Parts: sequence; C-alpha cells; structure tokens
Amino acid sequence: MGSSANTETAIIIASPASNNQNPATNGGDANQNHTPDGILALTNSESDASKKRRMGVLPLEVGTRVMCQWRDGKYHPVKVIERRKNYNGCHNDYEYYVHYTEFNRRLDEWIKLEQLDLDSVECALDEKVEDKVTSLKMTRHQKRKIDETHVEGHEELDAASLREHEEFTKVKNIATIELGKYEIETWYFSPFPPEYNDCVKLFFCEFCLSFMKRKEQLQRHMRKCDLKHPPGDEIYRSSTLSMFEVDGKKNKVYAQNLCYLAKLFLDHKTLYYDVDLFLFYILCECDDRGCHMVGYFSKEKHSEEAYNLACILTLPPYQRKGYGKFLIAFSYELSKKEGKVGTPERPLSDLGLVSYRGYWTRILLDILKKHKGNISIKELSDMTAIKAEDILSTLQSLELIQYRKGQHVICADPKVLDRHLKAAGRGGLDVDVSKMIWTPYKEQS
Repeated sequence: MGSSANTETAIIIASPASNNQNPATNGGDANQNHTPDGILALTNSESDASKKRRMGVLPLEVGTRVMCQWRDGKYHPVKVIERRKNYNGCHNDYEYYVHYTEFNRRLDEWIKLEQLDLDSVECALDEKVEDKVTSLKMTRHQKRKIDETHVEGHEELDAASLREHEEFTKVKNIATIELGKYEIETWYFSPFPPEYNDCVKLFFCEFCLSFMKRKEQLQRHMRKCDLKHPPGDEIYRSSTLSMFEVDGKKNKVYAQNLCYLAKLFLDHKTLYYDVDLFLFYILCECDDRGCHMVGYFSKEKHSEEAYNLACILTLPPYQRKGYGKFLIAFSYELSKKEGKVGTPERPLSDLGLVSYRGYWTRILLDILKKHKGNISIKELSDMTAIKAEDILSTLQSLELIQYRKGQHVICADPKVLDRHLKAAGRGGLDVDVSKMIWTPYKEQS
C-alpha cells in the first residue's frame, strides 16, 4: 500500500474533576450540598499524585508495556522496543519505538509521548512469568493468533537464534522508500550497507533498483539510466503484464538490490548475498514509460528439496489485485514445464501461507468437482505439479480426507466443495500458458 501520513492526535490526560465553587461567593449557605473542603483537598492531592506518578515513570524503559493510541484512534497495548532522545524537547522528551502486541511486527513504529496513556504503564515483568499470566487471560484463539505473529517464519531457529534475530532486526532502519510513482511505508528491517545507517528514506530507481539517499541523486540517475525493464529475458507477455527471468549470476547488482528492497517487506527470510544460485522472476505492469515491477518470486537453480519458489513478494501498492496468486500459479507452470512437482521453501510467512492454502484449495477442489470416478493423491500431484504432502495437508485441513476400510479416501460432496471454494475466495489473474516462452535453466559449461 502507498504511504499515508500518520495522524498524531494529542492526548489530553484529564485530571479528576473538582468542584471549586465557593458557596460564600455564590450567596449559598455553607451547609448546602457542595463538595466539602476535606474532599476537595483530597481530590487535588490525588491529581497531583497522579501527575507525579506519570512524570516519575519517564523516560520509559525498554520493555515497558503501556497503552498507545494507534492510527485508528483507539488505544492498543504496546511494548517499548527502543527509545531515542528528542533533542528539541525537555530532558525527559523521548520518542519510543513500540511493538503493538496484538499485531504483526510490520506495524512497529516510532511514536511520540503524546500518544501514550501514562496511567496505564506496567512495570516490566519477568518474561516467563508474564507469558504465563498472559496465556491464562487469553482464549485459545487469541493465543494462537499471538503465537503465529511472534514466531511466524522462524520455526527453523532455536530460542537463542530467534532472540539474536529479533534483537538485530528489532527496529526498522528505513521508514519509507520512493519507488516509481509510489512512496511506500516499510514493514521490517533490511541490512543496507553501513553508509545508509543515517537514512530514514531511500529513493529507488524502479528499473535497475539502484538506491540513493536523496531525491536529487535519483533524478540525476534517471537521466542516465537506460533501462526501461528488468535485465534478463522476457518470458511472458499477456496484455500489459510481463514476466522477466533474471539470472542472479549474470545480473548480480540488480539481484542484490532486489533482495535489499524485498527484505523491507519480508520478516521471515534471510538475506542471501550469494545471489548466483538463484533465478528471479519479476512481474511487471507495462506502459509507454516502461515495465514497472509489481512483485517477484525467486527460486534456486538446483533444489535438492524440490523447492520451486524461495521468496515471493507483491509490493504493497499492488497488493489485493491478484498478483500474489498469479506469481504462485506461474511458479507451478514452470514446474510443469520442467516435468517436476514443486513446493515453496519453508518456512512460509503468514501472508504466504494464506496465499498458498487458497491456491491449493482452489486448484484441487476445481479438479474434484469436475472429475468423475476415483482419483488418487499421486494423480492429483501429477496433474497440478503440487507436492503430495501439500495436497494431503490441504485436504486434511478442509476435512475432506476420511479413513475407511483401512485406507484414506477423499470425500468430495459437491455442496461441501462449493462451500470451501467460496471460502477460498477468487482465484486472481490467470496465467495464459500459450504466452509463455521459456525453457528450463541449464548450467552453461
């Protein structure tokens, strides 16, 4: 999605209301109903104590939990991940980098003190005790959502490695990028070279993916850059959509720049500096100005695990237009041309898993609806290039596999299939196989 300005609403912390009317000045009787002086003094002292307590917690320590006003205008629980001095303010004036504990890390951001409800500050608990208390308060569904957010994509890491990863990548280093006509808010940390440590915004050439610190640098570059599409071979064109195959070995700088860019929106992937081993498939929208990247996927040239996709990304401005599903479908069409079954590299991101489950569900159920007679998992795999394990897990998740008379059978009730197909959503853009001009990769001697 394109960037939108964050609205920062000043939060006024209201003190307890006090009745400061003086009955004598109002001509009232001292014995009439009014706030007694003793209670008035107590109310004022409570207000002062509240202010002192709020000031006493500043600056907030890393690890503090507090309620924060988000862009929806509502307050949500956050954890302070990092802080930095705001030298324009007083000695306690800091900005805080927070993680919204209800949401994915991609929404972590720097916020100002005014967005915090300081009366809700919680002291940092021991993490293990805190997790235990939290798990008792949450429903099973809530806990599953939180768990998916916290560990998604890192199942291959042990506890120590996960802590190291989160510490190293805890703060987004680049807040926004400019790519073509879009300014895009980033989601995650990306390990750009050290000379870019002081940048919060980067400017990308949308054709060669070179990145610069200043708009003027980009403008000078664009006058010299003669690329109007990704380097490599155009292997597909249908209407205004094109797909380019880029060899990481032949176009190393482009491939590395693509990885830097992609890492800003992918939390779960390690950035490989050795791009020689990968092929990159860049999907573009084409017009009279050139071919503009909307997303890509990569795959290893030689995968022992039969992976047909390593990384997949649709850039935020182009999401929810069917391009992610198109990229997945395209990876399977390549597998079919190779005469192999394929599967995406694990672990999948949260969005990746949803996209693949939807794709597998639509492809498999369409076949089951039209097929007459018996069909096996292997036959489905041969027809679709989807790995047997992925077919089995998908059908099991839909509860379409039953155990009868000593063997697993697929139960394809038409009404049940229609219900699952409706839930899986629309299929997105179709790959017109007749428009593909591609031969499988072969290492040149």
